[in-house]
Amino acid sequence: MDRLIGAIEAGGTKFVLALARGDGTVLAETRIATRTPAECFPEVTAFFEQASAAHGPIASFGVASFGPIDVDPASPAYGTFTTTPKPGWSGARFHDVLTRFGAPIVVDTDVNGAALGEWEKGAGQGCRTLAYTTVGTGIGSGVLRDGQSLMGFSHFESGHIPVPHDRAADPYQGFCPFHGDCLEGLAAGPAIKARWGQSLSEMASPADEVDLVAGYVAQLAVSLVLLHMPDRLIFGGGVMKTPGLIPALRRKTEALLGGYIKAPQLDPGLERYIVGPGLGDEAGITGAIALGRKALG
Repeated sequence: MDRLIGAIEAGGTKFVLALARGDGTVLAETRIATRTPAECFPEVTAFFEQASAAHGPIASFGVASFGPIDVDPASPAYGTFTTTPKPGWSGARFHDVLTRFGAPIVVDTDVNGAALGEWEKGAGQGCRTLAYTTVGTGIGSGVLRDGQSLMGFSHFESGHIPVPHDRAADPYQGFCPFHGDCLEGLAAGPAIKARWGQSLSEMASPADEVDLVAGYVAQLAVSLVLLHMPDRLIFGGGVMKTPGLIPALRRKTEALLGGYIKAPQLDPGLERYIVGPGLGDEAGITGAIALGRKALG
């Protein structure tokens, strides 16, 4: 009998919940809005109880979540949110809601999960080292080496790197409650909306705005290349769906690299090197299922 996997993609705006077979076939799936743990966790429990009653016992859980979150399996606080600015989430723990099912749990970041999904079934197939970045409600990057997510004492926090900020060209102070004008504070969805009153996709002809955001995200792209030398950079998330943003990102990244890195991976124009997710919005839940497969051992 196929062992069933419970999967959670916990994002800044929504949770995707799924029950899947080991091969990734989804048997049940739902979406709920991200609110407080007191509001979300009972709905998570109810979904998995109903799905398990309909399809069989859950053998493992894979969770790909927004952060900051403790993703060190050796830590007593594994699966616990730390300094997240999301109200009510600091100190919340996925194990509090999932241990009742008596199944092993693997927790990683949402971007590491999406990277894993893309590495297995999407635009990252065939890559030894892969970097996946989301630019949406927040900004974060996951880096994989041979399908294993890289981390130090905690997961990477690429959204909070400082970036050059020309206040004459862009007087906006920044949205981040911790750093003001870090990358996330200048280029994530909430910063775009706070600065211009609407998202890039809602603007009539956002060429200048797209150019500005692409310039900030290119600083991250160059940092990822120089620090990790990935075989490919994937950029997903709601902001990156804006028409023209990925082409602008390619141009600005290539210009910033200045011809310094010579490698077959870096094709002229970077059209094969900087790409959108092959799985679209399914990358995260696909990765969460893959994390659940790891929990099976």
